[in-house]
Amino acid sequence: MATTKRLTLYAADAYRLSSLLLRRVLLTKPANLASYREKTRQLLLDQSRPSHHDVSSSSANANVAAVKLLEWDKEWNLVKYYGAQEYAKRWWSSQSWSLSISSYSSGGTSEHQSGGSITRGDSSSGNVARVAFMITTEQRHKLSKSLGYTTQDIRTFKPIEALLLLEHGVKKEMEGEAEYDFRAKLKALMDENERLAELQHQMQSQLASGRSEQYKVAVVGGGPSGACAAEIFAQEKNIDTVLFERKMDNAKPCGGAIPLCMIGEFDIPESTVDRKVRRMKLISPTNVEVDIGDTLQPNEYIGMCRREIMDKFLRDRAISYGAEGIQGLVTRIDVPADHKESDSQYTIHYQEYQEGSSAGVPKDMNVDLIIGADGANSRVAKAMDAGEYNFAIAFQERIKISEEKMKFYEEMAEMYVGDDVSPDFYGWVFPKYDHVGVGTGTVVNRPAIKQYQKAIRDRAGEKIAGGKIIKVEAHPIPEHYRPRRVQGRMALVGDAAGYVTKCSGEGIYFAAKSGRMAAEAIVELMEGGKRLPTQAEIERTYIADYDKLYGPTYTVLDILQKVFYSNNGAREAFVELCNSKYVQQVTFDSYLYKRVQGNNPLDDLKLLGDTIGCLIKGYSIAKPDQAFTNPVESMKRL
Repeated sequence: MATTKRLTLYAADAYRLSSLLLRRVLLTKPANLASYREKTRQLLLDQSRPSHHDVSSSSANANVAAVKLLEWDKEWNLVKYYGAQEYAKRWWSSQSWSLSISSYSSGGTSEHQSGGSITRGDSSSGNVARVAFMITTEQRHKLSKSLGYTTQDIRTFKPIEALLLLEHGVKKEMEGEAEYDFRAKLKALMDENERLAELQHQMQSQLASGRSEQYKVAVVGGGPSGACAAEIFAQEKNIDTVLFERKMDNAKPCGGAIPLCMIGEFDIPESTVDRKVRRMKLISPTNVEVDIGDTLQPNEYIGMCRREIMDKFLRDRAISYGAEGIQGLVTRIDVPADHKESDSQYTIHYQEYQEGSSAGVPKDMNVDLIIGADGANSRVAKAMDAGEYNFAIAFQERIKISEEKMKFYEEMAEMYVGDDVSPDFYGWVFPKYDHVGVGTGTVVNRPAIKQYQKAIRDRAGEKIAGGKIIKVEAHPIPEHYRPRRVQGRMALVGDAAGYVTKCSGEGIYFAAKSGRMAAEAIVELMEGGKRLPTQAEIERTYIADYDKLYGPTYTVLDILQKVFYSNNGAREAFVELCNSKYVQQVTFDSYLYKRVQGNNPLDDLKLLGDTIGCLIKGYSIAKPDQAFTNPVESMKRL
């Protein structure tokens, strides 16, 4: 019976509506199609409101046929607005809206229609975006009478703006507030509505794709490269970031020198800098000394830090931004065969640290993207078949010397060259907080590293005499880029990628920079956590940008190492060249600010002549290098 009544009502209202359309629209012969549409819409609006019902009708209710046509018109507008595919997704999601909205709101859900607008969710909580396609007569009346807007104002409003003004009760003028501007309030409401719409769209996309959680990024390694990458990912609210570090109080063997530009660029507090080096002494194989530093300005310096202090600061900052810090050793990574063509997840197996357990607790985690920041012995590089590279061994002893002897190293660092301390690098004495780091490194004769370490201690001599060795450190350092730095959704940064310069052996700044550049590029490619990047996209952005910015630096320093660190004659020439104020200026500016300075062509030409002269002189006075051989060890790669 109820169904029969509804059908009868629909039939009667449809007949009445068609008669009105014939009389008021068709027979009036509108001038054009747009006029026809406007007359039809106005008739439907009039018929859908009881207070404006046709006087010829005996019914006191709205014309149900008109209401239904308006609903269909609204849905058709939504189809045109979103496109058929997106509209279908949104319609399907709306059928179980309470499920999708519960992931970010504890309020109940409902669906409301009012005058051509549609709102989903708990309207009182303001956590759901609004959509509107028309301003009704009733809304115009409320805007005018209740909120004080003029007819001209209302004509300028978009439907969604009118809806938001009404919903939030924003008046045109506020008593006692001379500086009040409703437009500022309206803009804020529109911005918030747009944010909510984007959030809802992301949630609906996740539901349509079967995902109910955020993409997860794992950063393996908590040094400068890993911490700086995790910091960027953690600031993107739609990406779940995990930072793995084998040992949270790890003290990586490292000279610890950082350029001045890194302090400002990475917002590193000066409290992490132990010493500000403003003087450097360069000592040749025959113990000729050259003092460097006259070209530095009073506020310029090379920062000397302890890695356990600086790395902890960077890690803690990433965690404070929202990264989940896990102290554990990554032991294996399962890489899906189709990871380059699909969104298949990687599985990370690791041993999580637990108090009282020497081996840790075995666990695993599925992730969508991996940043390999785990150093020269990178597990990520092995999992992604990144290829091998040659490496150096760096060896350092931390030596506690007397306060009197430390005064010499207050703002001083020393570099020693000679085949006695290294056949292809240099030895160093760098000041730390209350001790000095004394070390050396080599690629070509790694088995003799302890012999070279003894030589650097002997060369430093009386300046460190009586000191107590408080820590011994050794670590591999890459000599060049990995053959492959990106595979699928796995990318290498820092030492894992091979970003250590020859000649100077610098790696801290380039580690931090590569971690940040990789994360920034990937976050942008992920479009707010809505998609995963492809290998080609990562290579086109992060890899291409990094190589363009720093590739020339690696090439130049590689050439300089081959020219000046190959034998004692070249080392003598190198030290003598550093007497030049021009060489000092260019060297320090390039190191401190990571940019090649605009050199003077005349000075460059003079430098070329000086270089040839110094090489001739150096070869004439230098003793021959000691011969060595290690055919097996020299072939090892990481």
